[in-house]
Amino acid sequence: MGAEKLDIFQAIADPTRRKLLRLLAGKRQSVTMLSQHFQISRVAVSKHLRVLEESKLVSAKKVGRERRYQLEAQALLEVKEWLSFYEQFWDNKMTALKYVVEEDGNGGSRE
Repeated sequence: MGAEKLDIFQAIADPTRRKLLRLLAGKRQSVTMLSQHFQISRVAVSKHLRVLEESKLVSAKKVGRERRYQLEAQALLEVKEWLSFYEQFWDNKMTALKYVVEEDGNGGSRE
């Protein structure tokens, strides 16, 4: 593996990897533990974990004979910063929706 970090957006594009991140948010887990949540092989789960590790979204620690993985939430700051730009559009839509709902509630039965 090179020192270059894998793109976070490529890593989180896959639904299996997103589910792995969610599962790892609570505690450190092994491949065996994580594999129980999927209908894919442990080898496939390991490959997904490798992608997440290369993108710095998870880290692994050797515990006995197995590796335990944990979420590195700090790495998600890049995603948060990217999404923060687009929040203005969501906020505008929510404000407009609120206005429409309030107008409908106040003026729906005009006499």
